[in-house]
Amino acid sequence: MPSKPSRDLEVFPNPQEAVDYTIRIRIPEFTCLCPKTGQPDFAELHLEYVPDRLCLELKALKNYIWSYRDEGAFHEAVTNKILSDLAGATEPRYMRLTARFNVRGGIYTDVIAEHRAEGWQPPGKVELP
Repeated sequence: MPSKPSRDLEVFPNPQEAVDYTIRIRIPEFTCLCPKTGQPDFAELHLEYVPDRLCLELKALKNYIWSYRDEGAFHEAVTNKILSDLAGATEPRYMRLTARFNVRGGIYTDVIAEHRAEGWQPPGKVELP
């Protein structure tokens, strides 16, 4: 059976729960519709997160992102909705979603939204020689 759009997010246990590490996912083909004109909006999404107990399953993430293709949404609203859903499913230590929307009318829009678990502090930056 071929894949289809779905808002169901799947997760799996973090195989290295005791360690702070970063997962970076690049989604170059995000589309939704402009709520004013109905024309398609295109964006590249960059998801970065430090998992706690759970990690995102990628095929479910692909189908989730696909579910926005025919939905009208303002850039700011859709970015924050996606972050809220992903953080709600995984309860990460930290998550950042950057949505880089393609030019429309001579204007590029980048929307950056973040989630941080209460009490979590990032480890110190490491400077290598």
